Amino acid sequence: MTPPISKKIGFLRSLARPVDFGIELEKKPILGSHKTWRGVVLGILVGILIVWLQTLLYNNFPFFQKVSLVNYDKINVFLFGFLISGGAIFGDILFSFLKRRFNLKPGQSWLPFDQIDYVIGAFLLLDPFFRIPLAVWLALLIATFPLHIIVTYLGYRLKICENKF
Repeated sequence: MTPPISKKIGFLRSLARPVDFGIELEKKPILGSHKTWRGVVLGILVGILIVWLQTLLYNNFPFFQKVSLVNYDKINVFLFGFLISGGAIFGDILFSFLKRRFNLKPGQSWLPFDQIDYVIGAFLLLDPFFRIPLAVWLALLIATFPLHIIVTYLGYRLKICENKF
């Protein structure tokens, strides 16, 4: 939710430029003007911050060590945060590229890919460096589908997102 929130508060306007620089491929936008450097940069920075906060919780509260799927003592927190959040952004951008090839407009629903592209991208970037069991990825994939719909709908109701799901 970082990119839509950053757009609403006008944060880092200088980075509000399209990732694809407005270039077209076969008379179609590569990604579209809605995929901006602001969203990429802030999405990754907030992702790193969240992993750092999770590390603090893990190191200071035994409960979080018991329920964590990641041993934060054995990872490079900044690399992990960069890869998982960068992967989520990559997945979103990859599927945005595919949507443009299939003539789907920005914001147009593309079930189930709009709901799971983040998990696919995170897996692709994170897995070569940090092995997380496949069962965890499958659980994330399954859980992300309804959670994405719920969170996006809440974002719509709060006027953060323009689409219901």
